[in-house]
Amino acid sequence: MIAELEKPYRQVRESLVPRDELFAVLTNAELAFSPGGGNPPLGALCVSLGETAHTYAESFRTFKADFSYRCQDANLARNVDRLQAWHSEKDAALAAALAQLAAADANRTIARDGEQIPLAEHLLVYNEALLLFYGKVYVYLRALGPKLPNKWGDWVR
Repeated sequence: MIAELEKPYRQVRESLVPRDELFAVLTNAELAFSPGGGNPPLGALCVSLGETAHTYAESFRTFKADFSYRCQDANLARNVDRLQAWHSEKDAALAAALAQLAAADANRTIARDGEQIPLAEHLLVYNEALLLFYGKVYVYLRALGPKLPNKWGDWVR
């Protein structure tokens, strides 16, 4: 891994902990919950995060951010254990993509929305996507009841 990516990647890994804590307390039945309106069920929101993770992992291999990937497994959003395993696969794919980067790649950028984003900045934007996900999920969890994963109550507020 390129030295400049070590700190932002450490931040991403730390930001993945609440997601794993979430999966540890969710039930399959809760994945079907939606707070109403145009909001998707909680399971679909979790799949959406995995699709985002996929895009970021691929972008560090191809140096292009293509957000068109969609999971084709409709049942994934209904099973906590499968969701957690799928997200772990996405985590491993990101780690592998970052590990294959060499010093010669340090000045490369990621093509995204017509711009060229430095690698470290791109990784930090993924970290921000994780934080946005937690904010959304917090609303769902509050509507479901008092159950919050470990430190979520203090962390998300």
